[in-house]
Order: sequence, then C-alpha cells, then structure tokens
Amino acid sequence: MPIGMEGCVLVVEHQRLLIISDTHVPKRARDLPADLWQAVDAADVVIHAGDWVDVALLDALETRSARLVGVYGNNDGPEIRRRLPEVARVAIAGVRVAVIHDTGPAIGRAERSAFRFRDDDVLVFGHSHIPWDSTASTGLRLLNPGSPTDRRRQPHCTYLSAVATDRGLVNVTLHRVVPPRGRTHW
Repeated sequence: MPIGMEGCVLVVEHQRLLIISDTHVPKRARDLPADLWQAVDAADVVIHAGDWVDVALLDALETRSARLVGVYGNNDGPEIRRRLPEVARVAIAGVRVAVIHDTGPAIGRAERSAFRFRDDDVLVFGHSHIPWDSTASTGLRLLNPGSPTDRRRQPHCTYLSAVATDRGLVNVTLHRVVPPRGRTHW
C-alpha cells in the first residue's frame, strides 16, 4: 500500500441506467408499462433515444426521473424537437455516452458510428425497435433497447438497464415487457 493510503477507501462511482426508445405514447400504448415506471423511479439516469410522440410523456419522465437524457426521433413533432437535441452527449460515472435516434441501416452501422462518435464510449440509438448490443472495432459499444410498447416483428417489447462505473458499462440487461393481462402484446 502506498505511503499515506492507510485507512483510505476507494469509492467507485456508479449510476443505474434505464435505456428506452420508441415509446410511441399514446399511439402504440396509452402509457408506459407499470414495471417500466418502477424502473424509471429506481434509475439514477433515464436515457430515451427518441420517438416519444407526445410531449406529455416527456413531461412525465422529466418529473419522475432523477436525471433524464433524451433526443427527438423521426415521429416527434415541433414541441419535442424544440426541447430536445438530435444528438445528446453526456458523461455518466466517467462513461462518455452519445444518444441519437437513427444510425441508418444495420449494414455498416458499427463502422459509421465508430467514425461519427469516435470520442464516445457508448452509443445509444433506437428507430428500428430491434434490440442491439455490439462493439465496434474502436471499442464503441452500440446499444438499442428495442421498444417497450411496439415490438413490431420482434418476439417481445423490450428495454435495457445497465450500470455505469469508472470501468465502463456493466450489467447490461435486456428486459422483456410483460403485456397486460389478457393481451399477447402491447
């Protein structure tokens, strides 16, 4: 142990992340699922990668989130676009996170994103409603949480959670959304 370090405790900062996109409220669902609202309440940071559709959801998430990071999507109108950027960049527990709604086609995504977001550690995106977790050759991690309300051709509605630490993202978990009783999907 280095001199003068006796009795010192190394504190590792960590932040619980909730990552969502393509909520499409109220077009695809009247509201977010109850278990997702519970996850909002438990998160240190909520990241939304666009396609909110209604400004009321943005207002509700701003009220309930400890910290909200969001961008607008292609289905978001002028009021949401006035309040949110196309691209957001934040540092969370030392992890440099970029958020955008659409990264373009899946083919070539990692290379395009690694070039455009070369100063970031993680890129969160949406648009496709397809969950995605990959790493570009540069080390950029690409995450898409899918959609908690509109599964499209996916087997389930989904969202992500993770923990940001000074060592990067850990415990990245894809969560299935359980539809309300009596329904097969949202």
